[in-house]
Amino acid sequence: MSLVIASQMEDGFNADLRAHPSRPTVLDVSEVLPWDAAGAADVMLVRPTPAWQVARQADAPSPNAWPGRLRWVYSASAGVDFYPPWLLEAPLVTCGRGVASDEIADYVMAAICLQAKDLEGARVRSLAGWKNAPLGRLGGSTVGVVGLGAIGAAVARRALAFGMRVTALRRRRDRPSPVVGVHLLDDLAAVLTSADHIVLALPATDATRGLIDAEALSHARSTAHLINVARGSVLDQPALVDALDAGRLGFATLDVTEPEPLPADHPLWTHPRVRLTPHVASNHTRLRVALFDQVAANLDRFVRGETLHDVVDPVAGY
Repeated sequence: MSLVIASQMEDGFNADLRAHPSRPTVLDVSEVLPWDAAGAADVMLVRPTPAWQVARQADAPSPNAWPGRLRWVYSASAGVDFYPPWLLEAPLVTCGRGVASDEIADYVMAAICLQAKDLEGARVRSLAGWKNAPLGRLGGSTVGVVGLGAIGAAVARRALAFGMRVTALRRRRDRPSPVVGVHLLDDLAAVLTSADHIVLALPATDATRGLIDAEALSHARSTAHLINVARGSVLDQPALVDALDAGRLGFATLDVTEPEPLPADHPLWTHPRVRLTPHVASNHTRLRVALFDQVAANLDRFVRGETLHDVVDPVAGY
């Protein structure tokens, strides 16, 4: 019997799935009730569409159709916080962990360079403007990474290549750093105190909601630059605005907020010490090939009965 995959991915992606050596039957999925496909498929590829968000916000129990005959759910996004908790009731859930790590790490380094080397601010447009404008430095400064998973590790490798010092905090402190040269510290306050640039790259879970709050920010340097490429939920946004307004924090680059987009009158839109981008760090229009390669490799393992990569821990939530 042919393997049946219900896929929320685009037509070209699904066409490539059909060409996989296992020759699966690939079914299109309703955008309104995507979970209804669980009764007709062995595998389901999901992406964070509005229907899933509405289901999460409803905080209702799983529908009768879930998880149906499903044996495996693959989330195209690395985080599963966008989906209702009952998604994790499927027998096995994997995610797109690491697919966008390099793109997001490049965004982080671009933000750091913009802040440290303000070339636009130093730009001259006339003879009268020709004067010395001292620039900041990357080498010798410190990047503090909160969350040393695939994204945090990619940031660390780039920062070390720039001659920067890297400190980090990870949930499993008993494990060594995945990147040689990173200084693992014992607590969040120590990382925030150490850093010229604070990078939030931790998963969004109940445990990390509001983790970077007023108390945490009190440990940051007044000149520090905070970069959030995790989720808006990990950062207490009112506390961030207060810290920026009071001069207890230097600047913030935010690619994620809560909610997304922000209300029209939210102060982060126009705050002079905030650079806000519309959740573009992952550069997802360029990730299709990497995403398919990851799905295909795990599909190979699935049909051979082998252990899959990038499995989501339903207890930890990532």
